[in-house]
Amino acid sequence: MLLDLFRSDSYLDLIIKLMARVFVVFCTLPIHEFAHALTADRLGDDTPRLKGRLTLNPLAHLNLLGSLMIFLVGFGYAEPVPVNPRNFKNPRGGMAITAAAGPLSNLVMALFFALVTNASKLWVVTGGGTLASVCFSFFYFAAVININLAVFNLIPVPPLDGSRILNLIIPAKYYFAIMKYERYIMIGVLVILFTGILSTPLAFLSSSIMRGFMWLTGLPFNLVR
Repeated sequence: MLLDLFRSDSYLDLIIKLMARVFVVFCTLPIHEFAHALTADRLGDDTPRLKGRLTLNPLAHLNLLGSLMIFLVGFGYAEPVPVNPRNFKNPRGGMAITAAAGPLSNLVMALFFALVTNASKLWVVTGGGTLASVCFSFFYFAAVININLAVFNLIPVPPLDGSRILNLIIPAKYYFAIMKYERYIMIGVLVILFTGILSTPLAFLSSSIMRGFMWLTGLPFNLVR
């Protein structure tokens, strides 16, 4: 993803890609974490509220390394929302639902941005000029990065959201045995991600989802033409 920035066709294209990443870091990453916090709160855990995480304020959620990763590889994360599963009526189910809320919010945002991208595309075709092209590129990249975030966070390794969902599938004793090595596993994932071994299949999956979203949200505009 970093190389993609420098392969931009023009300075304008480079600026648009950078601005899309800034938008994701300061607007959509906080929504991802807010979705976790709100879901946990609705399920009976007030820990996120007490820790000041039930907010859309980006400063309450951002993680320096996770934010830099958005710019470097197109995948990243924010500061995890603290959750106490003992406050849920069903601890394992509550944790899984809370974990799934973050990636789901990214997919919803990506679907919305894909819709706006198709609207901008129609604007370009009908003579919208440079502004229409800028809007098309900006919202396209925003949609792609949101899908990247959803796909990355659904990887079933700690501390990513997918590991919390995995807790519903595997026996608790194995899950907690894996969680003991959470920090080392995450370091390993980051190393693999930066080498490109993991980013290639993730990018393929993200691209497939993006094509599906563009096709789906483009249907109403095909009727207009």
